[in-house]
Amino acid sequence: MTWQLRLASHMRAPPVALGRPVSRPITRLPRRQAFCWAAGLPAGVSSPRTSPEPTMTVPYTTKRAASDLGPRRLHADNINPNVKAAKYAVRGELAVKAEEYRVRLAKGDKSLPFDSVIFANIGNPQQLDQKPITFFRQVLSLLENPALLEKPEALRSSFGYNQDVIDRAKKLLADIQSVGAYSHSQGAPLIRESVARFIEERDGFPANPQDLYLCAGASSGVSTLLNVICNAPSAGVLVPIPQYPLYTATLSLLNAQCVPYLLEEDKAWGTDVEAIRQSLVRAKAEGTEVRAIVVINPGNPTGASLSPEDIKSVLDVAAEEKLVVIADEVYQTNVFVGEFTSFKKRLRQLQQEVPGKYDNVELASLHSVSKGMVGECGHRGGYFELVGFDPLVAAEIYKFVSIMLCPPVIGQCLVELMVNPPKKGEPSYELYEKEYNGISDGLHKRALALYEAFKQMEGVECQEPQGAMYLFPSITLPPKAVEAAAAEGRPADEFYCLRLLDATGVCVVPGSGFGQKENTLHFRTTFLAPGTAWVERIVKFHAEFMATYK
Repeated sequence: MTWQLRLASHMRAPPVALGRPVSRPITRLPRRQAFCWAAGLPAGVSSPRTSPEPTMTVPYTTKRAASDLGPRRLHADNINPNVKAAKYAVRGELAVKAEEYRVRLAKGDKSLPFDSVIFANIGNPQQLDQKPITFFRQVLSLLENPALLEKPEALRSSFGYNQDVIDRAKKLLADIQSVGAYSHSQGAPLIRESVARFIEERDGFPANPQDLYLCAGASSGVSTLLNVICNAPSAGVLVPIPQYPLYTATLSLLNAQCVPYLLEEDKAWGTDVEAIRQSLVRAKAEGTEVRAIVVINPGNPTGASLSPEDIKSVLDVAAEEKLVVIADEVYQTNVFVGEFTSFKKRLRQLQQEVPGKYDNVELASLHSVSKGMVGECGHRGGYFELVGFDPLVAAEIYKFVSIMLCPPVIGQCLVELMVNPPKKGEPSYELYEKEYNGISDGLHKRALALYEAFKQMEGVECQEPQGAMYLFPSITLPPKAVEAAAAEGRPADEFYCLRLLDATGVCVVPGSGFGQKENTLHFRTTFLAPGTAWVERIVKFHAEFMATYK
């Protein structure tokens, strides 16, 4: 027996069961509390419409009637409404459908018009054939199986393990004892010391290991910070639009307010300080206490890198309005244009240049092993650094992370390897540099190739890639396509992306999943997939789509 369940795709109504009588309307949160988009958008930001949900079949494990709610305490109408309200477009309806296509192909289905699925919807490098860094994986293998260290000669002669690999594994094991044991809740001391040295070398300013918190990827750090910051339903956080849906989803779970501010597409997706101020004024008028501002640098989904002046403008507002700054810097090594400047570095510079003005700015900066040339998403490693926080608040943050015991220890070790890679003159340095630069150059070349393809496509405009792993082109669709989308109850960009997936097997994310300026359409794609054949699929589809709906 099966049930048909509605999928909670991005920016849609919460999931409910089909085919089951519901005797009363589903209770929902007040619109302003339910989700960012319902919180009262600023003028010029489009809100996706509600439409009928697609369905998927899931097993129902008893023989009771679907309408009988008696056997269970939980059903779709009485679970936490904040969970139902949360949306995460990156793994929404299109991703579910793409996985269904992948399974069909794996089973030998020849009826589809493509022979592979390209998951360009998510920054998951190793899923798309990015090779892991040899030094990292060799050290991790010894941490997972320390018995191998008893045969160093075999490691060197038979498996190509250099002495610095063996030495690093021994050093880490001396601190953590075992990757199967809990660590300090804040993270292993030796690893936090390595991270502090990395930050000092990057920025030219001191870092204290006691201010560092290792975490299970930056997403875990974001959740920790927002849980502490959001103290009531009236608490608000400024979030850039377009934005990574992690932030709006987490705020929805916390029943807090997303306060969106628009980035400037015609200025390479730069930060508009006036847009931030206008959003602040509007939020305050609605009774929202804005407590923090999120900045993603380099940007996701835009790929834009902020200039030191842009960073200063954000810090100016933070100093004036007493806003906690959450600097999401997980793409800091994915920079193609200019150089990456961290918020920590710029804050310390401003504190020297203008004594007193920025002394009380609270900054939390995040980094991760998931992105960059490391690309180890599945190992779940990251960290955040607190700057300028009240010690009593930091103590509460420590308590919060302690409740979860500790982040994955193998992920912590990977953080140490990321921030402390082989140095010049060490045995593994040459191969590390070759692999690292090869990945970096390949990403840049694929970004430019995709950018050039978009430039040739009718009705498509795209900012030149500056960094991260994504392009976020705008698309202008024929009126007939927009009408066809409306007939299906879908945003037009979602309609386009679904047709793209059905025709080519390429999965991207509609711009409506990230938020976008009113009367504009976009989609986000990674440029992680190897080769150019999949790009040619997009170009061919687009020409046929435009011709069909002209």
